[in-house]
Amino acid sequence: MEVKSRAPGKIILTGEHAVVHGSTAVASSIDLYTYVSLHFSTPSDNEDSLKLKLQETALEFSWPITRIRAAFPESTAQLSSTPNSCSVENAKAIAALVEELNIPEAKLGLASGVSAFLWLYSSIQGFKPATVVVTSELPLGSGLGSSASFCVALAAALLAYTDSVSLDLKHQGWLSFGEKDLELVNKWAFEGEKIIHGKPSGIDNTVSAYGNIISFKSGNLTHMKSSVPLKMLITNTKVGRNTKALVAGVGERMLRHPDIMAFVFSAVDSISNELTSILKSPTPDELSVTEKEEKIEELMEMNQGMLQSMGVSHATIETVLRTTLKYKLASKLTGAGGGGCVLTLLPTCTVVDKVVAELESCGFQCFIAGIGGGGVEISFGVSS
Repeated sequence: MEVKSRAPGKIILTGEHAVVHGSTAVASSIDLYTYVSLHFSTPSDNEDSLKLKLQETALEFSWPITRIRAAFPESTAQLSSTPNSCSVENAKAIAALVEELNIPEAKLGLASGVSAFLWLYSSIQGFKPATVVVTSELPLGSGLGSSASFCVALAAALLAYTDSVSLDLKHQGWLSFGEKDLELVNKWAFEGEKIIHGKPSGIDNTVSAYGNIISFKSGNLTHMKSSVPLKMLITNTKVGRNTKALVAGVGERMLRHPDIMAFVFSAVDSISNELTSILKSPTPDELSVTEKEEKIEELMEMNQGMLQSMGVSHATIETVLRTTLKYKLASKLTGAGGGGCVLTLLPTCTVVDKVVAELESCGFQCFIAGIGGGGVEISFGVSS
């Protein structure tokens, strides 16, 4: 038997950066996923190691179970029903395990994800030999929540074979978690995110776990479902960005121009609140869908203008904006800015071949994704 899980990525529809200064932001799941396959070794397999295979990077790591057990001498598995933060001592032990892998320098950014894997696995499943295979449709480090999607999918797969969650092991196809079990998956995923990012907001893993759309302000989250079946063209500029530096830059601009920036953040808050109202309001016919799409396009354009005034755009983002505008499509950056990804709303019946071809000719990577779908899911089957 093996268990498979999948967890969606996320986008910020409105409110990035301004949310740090008290404005409302709106995030949504997208139907691009990270998949985790978990197969426990049996005595007949004659295996006594834990293996992690990262398909997109063609990397495979392996640890003897005795080595992992020695790294955590103070205990076996933690109680899977009680998410625990990684202690300083355990963090040092994990760092030693990861250092022994000799990860290629070009891929050292994966080390924190491997560390999160080791903590979640040993905490939830203890010292069982197994093979974990990870595949993902999400580009790494582009602001689409790839690390949170990984942590959510991993936590879900690991918890599926514990008494901490109630799942029908005979269910065919993808299966959703109940509310209480979903909360546990999300809490464990957040512990993994803390290892990767230090002090994450928890928004990314929450969107990935629960799916749909979330508005958030000053730490308060509101879950909702959209009445509008929106699709987005997501353009990855492939330009890396320093999120901390971008956030700090907005803060410095706030100090230099407090009155102006206060108006900017207030405008973003209004944009997010209006978007929330549009997404939640009933859509009885096609005309209503078209009207909503037009309003959402305007809100995206206004939000992008606010982000430009915050100083977080980038030459590549502006190239995407100019290109999509030629096709009368509205776009905005998503996430930290300074590169990363750009969202373009695709109204109903939009033909995107030409705009995608032009963007890809610039060296960008394009995805088409539905937004506001379901969260993490699990499936069971016989491993090959």
